[in-house]
Amino acid sequence: MKKILIIQTASIGDVILATALVESLHRTYPSASLDLLIKKGHETLFTGHPFLHEVITWDKKSGKYSGIVHLLLRFRQKKYDLVVNIQRFPLTGILTILSGALETRGFSKNPFSLLFTKRIAHPIGNGIHEVVRNHSLISDLSVEDKLLPKIYPSHSDEEAIGKFVTQKFYTISPASLWFTKQFPVEKWVEFIRHIPQEHTLYLLGAADDQQLCNTIIAKAGHSKAISLAGKLSFLQSAALMQKARMNFTNDSAPMHLASAVNAPVTAIYCSTVPEFGFGPLSSNSAVAETEEKLGCRPCGLHGFTACPEKHFRCATGIDYMNLVKRL
Repeated sequence: MKKILIIQTASIGDVILATALVESLHRTYPSASLDLLIKKGHETLFTGHPFLHEVITWDKKSGKYSGIVHLLLRFRQKKYDLVVNIQRFPLTGILTILSGALETRGFSKNPFSLLFTKRIAHPIGNGIHEVVRNHSLISDLSVEDKLLPKIYPSHSDEEAIGKFVTQKFYTISPASLWFTKQFPVEKWVEFIRHIPQEHTLYLLGAADDQQLCNTIIAKAGHSKAISLAGKLSFLQSAALMQKARMNFTNDSAPMHLASAVNAPVTAIYCSTVPEFGFGPLSSNSAVAETEEKLGCRPCGLHGFTACPEKHFRCATGIDYMNLVKRL
């Protein structure tokens, strides 16, 4: 193999999990040119990545369809030996089969997978992790180990977060794209009130999460709680998480960010369940979820904008003391 393309244009968490394939393929084919196609906006995650030759972006907001022709021309010029498509939606299937690659692989859930060289099942709900499912696409390529996701904060990233590093600090990433995957504000507040006042607490997130973070801080009244929402890059956030005493997240991208630098993490599961296969992978990791047996949980793979049953007990029923134990 001389030229390989990996396609994963889904959310940032899925892209982070895809880095495990980058690690494994590089180990198997160390001299191969590895490229990665991702959604525009996620490329800073790979600044200075040691194993990626090129990170190709697809503007799915303003150029979702017009960009396909440009991407196909680019792929055909590259003359890939192998395209591995992790994404399971139609447009990436079209890109895969028309890429001109000698070999194409992807999951059978992709509507165009019948035209791939190799198609693999993608079962969800049996506890198999997504990293293992992704590796099934290359299981016959003499990959010795199923390596874990990994990203590479630089020395400049370390310097950028140096001023925030104290002897004892924690991070909380309170936001999620889905309401039913997000630990409620009141529950975060209950938890934060049990964090010793002499310990520093950083709330992480995107610029859009500033209001949420500020609301939690105002209600919790912790003297050393600081919002860094919108102030750090992906890699800077990962570098900070790596040095934290513990990181508290939802079942969302920050959990995967922690896994990719083996940072300690406690992941809170509300409407979703770890059995879907997207759980934390850090050596020091734990899951917090309700102990109540709810017939409505899980209510979906990704979650909803509101609780379908209107009680949200999968979140409100989580004992915040399970988080306190992880301090």
